[in-house]
Amino acid sequence: MNITLALIGNQNCGKTTLFNQLTGSNQHVGNFPGVTVERKSGFIKQSLLQSDKAVEKNLTVEVVDLPGIYSLSPYTPEEIVTRDFLTQQHPDAILNIVDSTNIERNLYLSLQLAELNVPMVVALNMMDEVTAAGNSIDVIGLQKKMGIDAVPISAVKGDGISELVDRITHVAINKRIPQKIDFCDIDSPVHQAIHSMAHLISDHAAARNLPLRYCATKLIEGDELMIDTLNLNRNEQDILGHIVREMEAGAGTDQAAAIADMRYSYITRLTQDTVTHVGETVEQKRSVKIDNILTHRIWGIPIFLGIMALIFYLTFGLIGKYLSDLFSRGIDWVTAAVDYGLTAYGLSAPAHSLIIDGAFAGIGSVLSFMPTILVLFFFLALLEDTGYMARVAFVMDTALRKIGLSGKSFVPMLLGFGCSVPAIMSTRTLSSQRDKRMTVFIIPFMSCSAKLPVYSLLTAAFFPEHAALVMVVLYLTGFAVAIISALLLKNTAFTGKPVPFVLELPAYRMPGAKSIWLNMWGKAKDFMRKAFTIIFAATIVIWFLQHFDIRLNLVADTADSMLAQIGSFISPIFYPLGFRDWRLSTALLTGLTAKETVVSTLAILTGASGAALQAALQTLLTPVSAFSFLIFTLLYMPCVAAFAVTKREIGTRLAVTAMIFQTATAWVYAFLIYHLLILF
Repeated sequence: MNITLALIGNQNCGKTTLFNQLTGSNQHVGNFPGVTVERKSGFIKQSLLQSDKAVEKNLTVEVVDLPGIYSLSPYTPEEIVTRDFLTQQHPDAILNIVDSTNIERNLYLSLQLAELNVPMVVALNMMDEVTAAGNSIDVIGLQKKMGIDAVPISAVKGDGISELVDRITHVAINKRIPQKIDFCDIDSPVHQAIHSMAHLISDHAAARNLPLRYCATKLIEGDELMIDTLNLNRNEQDILGHIVREMEAGAGTDQAAAIADMRYSYITRLTQDTVTHVGETVEQKRSVKIDNILTHRIWGIPIFLGIMALIFYLTFGLIGKYLSDLFSRGIDWVTAAVDYGLTAYGLSAPAHSLIIDGAFAGIGSVLSFMPTILVLFFFLALLEDTGYMARVAFVMDTALRKIGLSGKSFVPMLLGFGCSVPAIMSTRTLSSQRDKRMTVFIIPFMSCSAKLPVYSLLTAAFFPEHAALVMVVLYLTGFAVAIISALLLKNTAFTGKPVPFVLELPAYRMPGAKSIWLNMWGKAKDFMRKAFTIIFAATIVIWFLQHFDIRLNLVADTADSMLAQIGSFISPIFYPLGFRDWRLSTALLTGLTAKETVVSTLAILTGASGAALQAALQTLLTPVSAFSFLIFTLLYMPCVAAFAVTKREIGTRLAVTAMIFQTATAWVYAFLIYHLLILF
């Protein structure tokens, strides 16, 4: 028997941690059909399915991790995706995770979910923090009054997870839907409006297999998507308007506020009877003290820069460099062993070259930097799991507002340090088309992780004593260029004002080792998948173009190859930037497939890897031209995958404009920096 669960909750309620506890590494990531909002799903570990029913029915339970939202109102892509999944995909049950330390706000979503008539269990997360603060929640009383099963858990510690799995599978198998509850007095204007609306749309809701109260409430709330879904005719819409106007007159407020007041009034009565609040949790008290320092009006940004500088020092100057050197020696040993075996076997020279000089040199040169990248993502995961990254967006809001963006744009920009593709996709959460387009234009200036192998290679070759400093300069340069570009764009292409920025700051918490491990494991899998697909294919193509001329004759000198002709044709563009060798311009061109292929291309074209590749580059570049090369790599248009996502988000014309803008910006800054450094 197969069961599908929808995991849903507010942002920062511990949803991802619970998902990892339930599924472990047995998860996969994709997109919801037709949209670019990420969909993550996985199967509950069999070790957690211990109940007799689960064993008898050979149960398989899939958990779909829906985006963190606060409401089912269709204001953001996440809310629309979640709502469509619940109403159209019809999961067997809803697992609603609630932050027990802020239960009043979290229950607002729970009440909306209860109206869907889908079997449901509420997971009261962070109950250990509630207890530690001397507070308490009457779980039995809460579930009786709400008519919904509730289970206290601690997702970080793993407490209550087994009981939660037993309860949710039992509820799903037996199709136990929440009890119907009237949230307000029967004489109230809101109740009367919902009751009248239910009579009006009963046939429409039944025809579309949608819960009647849910539909009526959404219409009264002013949900235009629901009007389209139910296909109300003009007369019915006129009656809807009349019902809403009468309700607003009786309630003394507008329709959305009236529904919100109804829900929060019920939540207040509910928590008065079931929640005992003595004081703030330890985490909340600690967060206030830490925020006095980390979000300081003056010192907030310098502290953030200092933290990032320390991370870069540990990643590129201490821990990461040592691990990458160790990993590189292992790759060299494997390559040498394969080379010896192929020579002993007597494999033909072209095939031998394809395997060693093509595949092994290309992929090996990229894989050698995987430890460095994982170390960096380890530290970034620490910052995210502690709750500090949300503070960074808050601290940056004032600065970003001066350049025409809000702090909300910093979240996609921050994701850009990982990968431009999900960062550009995440701009769908921005409320304004202006903010979205402007943010998409500048995201690629954030240095994505795919560029790290290029940075590591050139800093090791030309700036070994100052690797961490060079990395800080590169990241700050990318951010500075983004700011300058935003100032330019706000006064030309994207005039207007940024939308207001509202962000919930979660309490500081100790990061979970399991969550960080799964985060790093996911990055490692993505890196390996890219290395053995895109980069592998690119290395084969590059090797072929390097060893054959236009008539498909095997060349004795690579200068006569097709690749040399292509590189020689475009290389004059880069002469003013300080790099004249056709191999360098060719590497930048292949970097459009994936930035890591810049390294693999250079390894193939120079016939070297590891320390030998660094030595080879010292014959092609000077320290000044090497830094110019780094700046161009930092700023020019990202990979074709990023272009495809950009095209989907803002259209073909703007996508092409963005790529031209980014590449032209890269050329100008590399030119200026190269000639300024020559002067000094």
